Amino acid sequence: MAEGLFGFFGRDLNSALQQGLKRDLAANAKAARELLLTALALALLALGLYLAGGYHTGFAELNTWARAYPPWLWQNLTLLGDEHLAFALTLFFSRRHPRVFWTLICAALIGAAYARGLKPLIDALRPPAVLEAGSFQLIGPGHRHHSFPSGHGVTAGVLFGVLMYHARWVEWRLLFLLLALLAGLSRVALGVHWPVDVAAGLAGGLLAAWLGAGLARRLPWGVIDTSVHLALVTLAVIMAIALALAGRGYPDALWPGRVLVAMALLSALLSYVVGPMARYLWMRRRAVLERSF
Repeated sequence: MAEGLFGFFGRDLNSALQQGLKRDLAANAKAARELLLTALALALLALGLYLAGGYHTGFAELNTWARAYPPWLWQNLTLLGDEHLAFALTLFFSRRHPRVFWTLICAALIGAAYARGLKPLIDALRPPAVLEAGSFQLIGPGHRHHSFPSGHGVTAGVLFGVLMYHARWVEWRLLFLLLALLAGLSRVALGVHWPVDVAAGLAGGLLAAWLGAGLARRLPWGVIDTSVHLALVTLAVIMAIALALAGRGYPDALWPGRVLVAMALLSALLSYVVGPMARYLWMRRRAVLERSF
């Protein structure tokens, strides 16, 4: 029975991935063009800010404006740019939309290379290392180094950029863009990044999403190979559990994050274990009934 069960699980997952491939249509040219143009616009914004007033331009104004809103809002918005939460969120659709899931993985690799390559290379100082304590709003950990580009900005750009790429309706693309921008803005509101960092991070993340989509189309084995798919889903589960256990230094976002993680893990359990098990037991029961007649 064990062999039959695991064999059924494999066939069931392979069938689901094949159906998902048919369901997930490649993005239309308009969505891809919008994504690329938005990335370029944000890159120009970062450059324009730097040329207009230097690296720290706009921080004081945005950070002061953000004080009008409660700290819990910014803490929860910044969670949208957390790489652990981004992986956790993929568990909601990884089985039903495997092409989107694989595109996110490809884009994440490109985005990680961009962010983790530039951060130590440039090693720009963050606001807590430059400004006097108490002269600006600082919420949560006061990081001091590796400011450029914003890692949360990159992650938000990757996550919502891929969703923009695959969204069929312009209203959804606008919503995803708004969420990415809010996640980026939260880094200035929390006092840990300059606006230039955020604009460059979002630009790099959106560009990584555009490039990742092209890479995913050319390397489809990440979608059709069930072993690779399960390995990546396992990684997402580990990242989700790590977020729930450790948190990310923002107490007001701890329990909302844990609720999202719990829902994502439950979704994965139902999709990958409970659903296939129920179908297997039903198949076995039907086979027994047919033999009895």
